[in-house]
Amino acid sequence: MRIREETPEDFTVVWELNEQAFGGAAEARLVDMLRTANKAVVSLVATIDRRTVGHILFSPVTVTVSPKDFRAVELAPMSVLPEVQNRGIGSSLVREGLAACRRKGYDAVVVLGHSKYYPRFGFLRAADYALDSEYNAPESFMVVELKEGALCRRSVA
Repeated sequence: MRIREETPEDFTVVWELNEQAFGGAAEARLVDMLRTANKAVVSLVATIDRRTVGHILFSPVTVTVSPKDFRAVELAPMSVLPEVQNRGIGSSLVREGLAACRRKGYDAVVVLGHSKYYPRFGFLRAADYALDSEYNAPESFMVVELKEGALCRRSVA
């Protein structure tokens, strides 16, 4: 497997990959919308024998209560073709994506995702850092710190 930056030549296959992985076009439209708005700060594809089997995208997100100059991105979406899921492709995409975001100087990454999947990459409940989302999903809204000390853990009484 090889992970590389997405190129314009990948756009059609990434659309199809997202449709297959999610069973519809919502995530494919999201990717296109973020690209069109020039908001795809990290976009990677995973290939096996030159076949694109996975994709991950990170885009800027605003954290309303944060330190000055705090820079965060959101992981969404991450997709893997159904026939090759559970082979470590998604995990590799997440790890490579987080490393790319760290290299670009981002402080943290948030995700609205599976609470049993993302903690393996260091994601924790965002609510424990006084972060909230509009989706009212405290167990699924998670954050990982890319720069030590970028987030302040809220004391739990």
